[in-house]
Amino acid sequence: MNKILELENLEKEVSSCFKCKLSNTRTRTVFGEGNPNAELMFIGEGPGKNEDLTGRPFVGKAGELFTRILEKGFGISRTNVYIGNIVKCRPTVDMNFEKDRPPEKDETYSCSPYILRQIEIIRPKVIVSLGNPATKFLLNTDEGITKLRGKWFDFQGIPLLPTYHPSFILRSDSETAKQEIWEDLTKVMNKLNWEIKVKIKWKN
Repeated sequence: MNKILELENLEKEVSSCFKCKLSNTRTRTVFGEGNPNAELMFIGEGPGKNEDLTGRPFVGKAGELFTRILEKGFGISRTNVYIGNIVKCRPTVDMNFEKDRPPEKDETYSCSPYILRQIEIIRPKVIVSLGNPATKFLLNTDEGITKLRGKWFDFQGIPLLPTYHPSFILRSDSETAKQEIWEDLTKVMNKLNWEIKVKIKWKN
């Protein structure tokens, strides 16, 4: 079975999933998107409001920043990478669909087989985990992102580098954090022997 068909079958399974309480409030599941043969895979925590409405990952404000970093900062099209999340339904505070929150452990546990299967199908050369929930799950650790970011780890034989989630950059507006995520992704480009075609860091 080819990768496209495998991913399509898995997406159908995800769309009818009711393993955890997040299925009770979602508008749509957000499976993931990108190149099934991608060398680089980004994994975040979960969908937000815009993602829940469109069924696409990283299309809200944080997603727009993420896309600018990739395409304007490094000259990489979103279509050349694969983007997914640990959970496929939007987690919100008190399940009232007003304020986003990180996924809880039981939600992550219930949904995790899907992202693990995506990794298995795509088999990227490098994984970048975005933020605490994705990093803690993939590395099976309680260490926070500030201690882990920028360091290389191994995930089932695949080099993995944690960095900040774009939403953290938006919230903090920290020049230091901006520089650090830039440095982290530069390490990824070098690991893949990809040429950095443009160097516009934070032009909005």
